[in-house]
Amino acid sequence: MNAELFFTINRVNSVPLYLLSPKQLQDKNVTLTPVERNYFVQTQFNGAIGEYCFFHNSEGLLEKVYIGTGNENQILAMAHAALLLPANHYQLQETCSEEAALYWALAQYRFDQYKKDSTSPRVLVVESQMFSELIDLTQAHFLVRDLINQPASDMGPKEMANRVAALAAENCAQFKQWIGDELLQANFPAIHAVGRAAQQEPRLLSLIWGDENNPRITLIGKGVCFDTGGLNLKSPYGMRIMKKDMGGAAHVIGLAHWIMKRNVPIRLHVLIPVVENAIGPNALRPGDVLTMRNGLTVEIDNTDAEGRLILADVLVKACEEEPELLIDFATLSSSARVSVGTEMSAFFTNNESLAAGIIDASYKAADPVWRLPLFAAYEKFLRSSLADMSNCSDYPYAGAIIAALFLKSYITKTTPWVHFDIMAWSEQSTPGKPEGGEAMGLRAVMEYLLRVYG
Repeated sequence: MNAELFFTINRVNSVPLYLLSPKQLQDKNVTLTPVERNYFVQTQFNGAIGEYCFFHNSEGLLEKVYIGTGNENQILAMAHAALLLPANHYQLQETCSEEAALYWALAQYRFDQYKKDSTSPRVLVVESQMFSELIDLTQAHFLVRDLINQPASDMGPKEMANRVAALAAENCAQFKQWIGDELLQANFPAIHAVGRAAQQEPRLLSLIWGDENNPRITLIGKGVCFDTGGLNLKSPYGMRIMKKDMGGAAHVIGLAHWIMKRNVPIRLHVLIPVVENAIGPNALRPGDVLTMRNGLTVEIDNTDAEGRLILADVLVKACEEEPELLIDFATLSSSARVSVGTEMSAFFTNNESLAAGIIDASYKAADPVWRLPLFAAYEKFLRSSLADMSNCSDYPYAGAIIAALFLKSYITKTTPWVHFDIMAWSEQSTPGKPEGGEAMGLRAVMEYLLRVYG
């Protein structure tokens, strides 16, 4: 979807848009005409979130609009407005934050590749100095959603490789990939083992961009294009939306798009292991033992804990390059959703100042995150009598922490690392968040990168 559908800098014939809270409505110092106050009473407009009041001129044309903000939540009010208003051009009569303008577009997003949507857009007038940055920000979010919403039949390892290659070409970046047995030759055994049973061969995708003298930032995204659970087969309910198991990959692709468009002064390296976790004669089995890239041996307790295996190979490669910052996104564990729900992102880190910076950035970006602990005592649940460690545990608690501790085993102590365990999906439509693929933790990382490197 094109972000430019929803924004303009042309103020001609735009409808004034006012935001009003219950508190402001009761404030006698707020300038409202008797006609406006009387009409509010007649239409029972009280300024609550989701309420609206339209004023028309003598010709029946829309003259101005009031939208309720509830507790003065501009972001949510603009998301509601984008869904409530008729198609037209609107200009907010107060300073509009970038986050609020973003939600104006996010509320109108539709994945229309297979089901066309004839709805005309509501267009927001924005300041010229905000326009290009807002387009880049919005397009990155649309890209994440588009990739996740794509069915696995049209977004397998090959198709994802093509998308990353095209992104590299558009931004003069270097693209490389390892396919099938090339993964074994290059010492990425876990990626190969997880993806070898699928019709499409597994891959590792690499994109490098930026001045090599700039700070080195590495982004890693889990790219399981579809997850059956392998021989530990998922239930029908658990498998239904597993096209979203490449949500981590979608996030780093969207983030890379934004970094390159904004020309953030870093040396960017994107690494995406891409597989389908399928069933076949050569599928990975429970009880198998893998020797990982760093030499650790891993006993396979459950083939449905495959994401951490493919990430481990890539985390080791990333640390070999000694980046200043390493960030991974993954739809890794249902336990993270049990811990924080589906509307905020759980994250882990081995660096206290990094944790504080991301949390603070998340408040500014209105992108809620919550730090979970890398509680070392739970490492005992990854013990194996046969190998150095197991890939998961039958212990019914702390699944997200145990998964993160597995990943931590592949991180060097000197590498600042952040791991996001995300849902990447909205289960039901709410203003600004239509049902389907969703970006989570993305704006928090963007804000952090701008503060530190921008």
